[in-house]
Amino acid sequence: MDRWIRLALAVTLTATLHLSVGAAQEQGQQAMTPEQVAMMEAWTKFATPGPGHKVLEPLVGSWNAEITSWLAPGAPAIKGTGTAENTWVLGGRYLHQAYRGEWEGRTYEGIGVTAYDNFKKQYLSTWMDTMGTGILLFAGAADPTGQVMAFAAEMDDVVTGKKATVREVVRIVSQDKHIMEMYGPGTDGKEFKNMEIVYTRKK
Repeated sequence: MDRWIRLALAVTLTATLHLSVGAAQEQGQQAMTPEQVAMMEAWTKFATPGPGHKVLEPLVGSWNAEITSWLAPGAPAIKGTGTAENTWVLGGRYLHQAYRGEWEGRTYEGIGVTAYDNFKKQYLSTWMDTMGTGILLFAGAADPTGQVMAFAAEMDDVVTGKKATVREVVRIVSQDKHIMEMYGPGTDGKEFKNMEIVYTRKK
């Protein structure tokens, strides 16, 4: 509920500011008060895509995917293939991914959204797919080169009924290739690499 309250307040504030500006212009008034100007500038800065969004630009496009996954450390690799469509939405503010592929003979689909929050100075990402009914929420950052992004999330382990921390690392190799690595706890509680997806741009 708290999230919806904050959203409603943000929308109300933005609408009020725009109405104030419009009314002032219609009445021929000179300008907003300094406080109104400061508020409008802050919201405009928050809502404008910037350098953090540019880091995501190499991920945009149509991709072929090769998946390798492991059920446990040392277990045989499971191979799969798929495709992904990554597109900017909402004016270049969010990167939307639609994934479809095959894994162990079954169709697998997933949807994700990645954002750079100008206020938090942090990358945020969501993921949902046909292997569950929840939404995984990641938070992370890019390294100084902008070529490596590291995310972490707390997920529900439906087998043990406990919480588990998972990590995701995205490595941008070139404009035509990037690699996603997923890490999570094994049965012994120790972290291991359980998935790797190599994305190559469709020609």
